[in-house]
Amino acid sequence: MSGHMNLTLKVWRQKNTQTPGKFVTYKAENISPDMSFLEMLDVVNESLTRKNEEPIYFDHDCREGICGSCSLYINGHPHGPKKAITTCQLHMRTFSDGETITIEPWRSAAFPIVKDLATDRSAFDRIQQAGGYVSINTGGVPDANVIPIPKVIADEAFNSATCIGCGACVAACKNASAMLFTSAKITQLGLLPQGQPERYSRVQAMVAQMDQEGFGNCTNTGACEAECPKEITLNNIAFMNNDFFSAKLFREEHAHDHTGGE
Repeated sequence: MSGHMNLTLKVWRQKNTQTPGKFVTYKAENISPDMSFLEMLDVVNESLTRKNEEPIYFDHDCREGICGSCSLYINGHPHGPKKAITTCQLHMRTFSDGETITIEPWRSAAFPIVKDLATDRSAFDRIQQAGGYVSINTGGVPDANVIPIPKVIADEAFNSATCIGCGACVAACKNASAMLFTSAKITQLGLLPQGQPERYSRVQAMVAQMDQEGFGNCTNTGACEAECPKEITLNNIAFMNNDFFSAKLFREEHAHDHTGGE
């Protein structure tokens, strides 16, 4: 068809965590440049199904850049070559007719491969469960203007809260560090009044869980910030480090004691 593309895909195929994987080459033919990357994979999978071949397994859900499910390492970049978008927001017009596209899963020991391009990212859930919430009983919900919060603080908290937990930061980092994700969740609550009672127990518990999950250390290369689809900044890591060292030096608590940091 006029204006459509023919592409070569090198896709990582792996039956499960225990089975060795390998790249398999597929042809993606008559691909519209207006398709999203996931729609292109849908077309390839339909073709494989018609040939009684196993379709490519990959994660997806909302396809609107909100849920964080899609997680493909495309031509050496988490979510592909474009900045500030997720895989589901990447359109095929980004690529050229005849191009070869390499597609891999996130690479991290803490994200074991489930199958093909899908990984188990439940480590992020466990970090969140360790302290990424407010459990103090604050009574009824107050009116929005009862607790005045400076706009600059509200904006920073909102920016941290835009993290969708996709794991691109881990995939981009040479050490597979989860510092950007963890710090965004800590900063989101630590900046607001409602998050203050558990502020210092929270940072200790979440960092401890992050380390327990087997993520690597941060060496400040900034790859996580550069590849984050929501443009979460390294300022969050600085905030987390400040709170963590403050907790250790002046407000030492048991990592799983959520009675407050004062």
